[in-house]
Amino acid sequence: MSSTRAFSSPLPLPTRRSTQHLARALARALQPGDAVILSGALGAGKTFLVRALCRALGLPPSERVVSPTFTLIRELPTTPPVAHADLYRLTDADDTRELGLLELRERGMVLLVEWGERHAEALGPDRLTLRLELGPRRATLLADGPRSDALRAAVLQTLAPAP
Repeated sequence: MSSTRAFSSPLPLPTRRSTQHLARALARALQPGDAVILSGALGAGKTFLVRALCRALGLPPSERVVSPTFTLIRELPTTPPVAHADLYRLTDADDTRELGLLELRERGMVLLVEWGERHAEALGPDRLTLRLELGPRRATLLADGPRSDALRAAVLQTLAPAP
């Protein structure tokens, strides 16, 4: 783990609209090759956030966004392109590496990885973790490198109330 670990204060997400606003802020800041780990309990809103983020990246409404729990990974035609993965069922680091997520990232795809916290090292360095919590609904952004810290800062700046 990198020594440059930065946290945000929890961001309240009281409504679906506030989660969509977070997704749009993240979409504006993402660059090809970024990796975002979505962490949180069942029902915390991980797939909802991915759906909102992909819509903000230009995914047409006709394209469904569902958690790839059984397919494990799904590539989505957004700009930049997204690889949406769900690692819930994987327990072995070798299985995670065999999925080729790091290679997709190196090709310029944005990785959005549900349940990826146990497999962070297989996703490559410098990842942003977006931790979603229930009761009350809120999000915390954790950066572990310079790029993810810049991503975290850009999202927080976009979400900051105007003076």
